[in-house]
Amino acid sequence: MKFIHISDLHLGKRLHACSLLEDQRLILDQIVSTAVKKNIDGLLIAGDIYDKSIPSEEAILLFDAFLKQLSMHRISVYLISGNHDSGRRLAFAASLLQENDIHIASLYDGTITSVEKEDAFGTVVFYLLPFVKPAMLRALDPDVQIDTYEDAFAFLLKQITLPKDKRAVLLAHQFFSGGESCDSERLCIGGSEEISVSLLQGFDYVALGHLHKPQQVGKAAIRYSGSILKYSFSESDHVKSMTIIELKEKGKVQIDTIPFQPLHDVVQLKGTYAEVTSKAFYENKNTDDYLHITLCDETEIVNAMGKLRTIYPNLLKLDYDNQRNQESILRNQSVDRKKSGTELFEELYRMQNHQEMSEVQKQYIRSLMEEIEVES
Repeated sequence: MKFIHISDLHLGKRLHACSLLEDQRLILDQIVSTAVKKNIDGLLIAGDIYDKSIPSEEAILLFDAFLKQLSMHRISVYLISGNHDSGRRLAFAASLLQENDIHIASLYDGTITSVEKEDAFGTVVFYLLPFVKPAMLRALDPDVQIDTYEDAFAFLLKQITLPKDKRAVLLAHQFFSGGESCDSERLCIGGSEEISVSLLQGFDYVALGHLHKPQQVGKAAIRYSGSILKYSFSESDHVKSMTIIELKEKGKVQIDTIPFQPLHDVVQLKGTYAEVTSKAFYENKNTDDYLHITLCDETEIVNAMGKLRTIYPNLLKLDYDNQRNQESILRNQSVDRKKSGTELFEELYRMQNHQEMSEVQKQYIRSLMEEIEVES
């Protein structure tokens, strides 16, 4: 059985206010054409279909057209929701889509979606786990003791009994230890959502979503496919790709990647204004790429953005790296991502009121954050 693993489509996303719909459309077309050319049996989509919980009409129509193409070529689809998605909205028409071999696990309701398929080597079981937070499970069962994301994921896995004589594939959208993140991902402050990759042992292949850089975690058969496009300038050095998996007899998995060919690359350039505007600098570059340019001039150039866009029409971000800028950066303290949201709020309260929060106040803040966590 052969399938393609993708994730983090983020349909409808904008890069510094620039629409990426046409860029996304091209990538989806490449996925369909590759699936047809390589006789792919199924497509695994590991979450974050849309960039927002209430996606735009254009984003919905784009995904609808994508599913229609896959269905037309009789390619099975296995899909889970991510942290950017609205599980309830993704669930729309799920039972009808299932009749067309499109299987959606959009919202955990106490049961885990599984789908069985047959091939020449026997049975493959696909387990579909949508994105979950500890608060989601506590809302379903107030008596359950789940404090962390790892607790939540371990609780879900207890419901799966891996069959010894069948191959098992898991789809999940979480942050597992050892994964490398970047700026465009929505991660919890304090690293509280990190889950031990050791929980994923036993599956023949684990199709992960959430982290945007294509990478294996622990071993080759546990893999983040990465996002389909570069969604921030921190991803400029990523090579975005689709993952091709061929499951043979149990214990034998072949994994390959095929790089995407984007409509525009996402590139960072640096130099003085004189350097980046010289023909020798840009004549061998694709000036239509989405660009972040950092100028090294000590004095700011008047209307630099407008002037540079005569050469680089898709310049999306401009900043300076000079002595004044570096001094400003040193004066600003960065947020400590190792601290929880509650700890950061306590620090803010202490700075503003010159006293510690009471236990009643701390408990009130914890309950508020939990409510926000459930709703977001």
